[in-house]
Amino acid sequence: MAINSFKEIIGWQKAHELVMLVYKTTDTFPKHELFCLTNQIRRAAISVPSNIAEGYKRRSNKDSVHFYNIAEGSLEELKYQLLLANDLGYIPAEQYKTLDDLSEETGRLLCGWIKSQKSSA
Repeated sequence: MAINSFKEIIGWQKAHELVMLVYKTTDTFPKHELFCLTNQIRRAAISVPSNIAEGYKRRSNKDSVHFYNIAEGSLEELKYQLLLANDLGYIPAEQYKTLDDLSEETGRLLCGWIKSQKSSA
């Protein structure tokens, strides 16, 4: 099955779902974190599906994989920031587990996507 849009990439779909949940979660963070941790978490989260979308449209496989790798890096950054927010008591344990599980699933899907793109080169 040919993919005609970045929106059809399952890893992108999960990353977008993660961004939506991150925004909902960070709405409850303390106001003094608005320009610090809240902003950093949101930027890292947005970077994941954004780089998948950009990579999808690149003309060479090498360029595409480069952007997918950046998305992986942003995802790892996000995982740490969510852990920090949890440790600071900004995210309830159950919500953190949901975010952590979704970020792990996104990572597995992204890794699979990258492998498939490398093998089709």
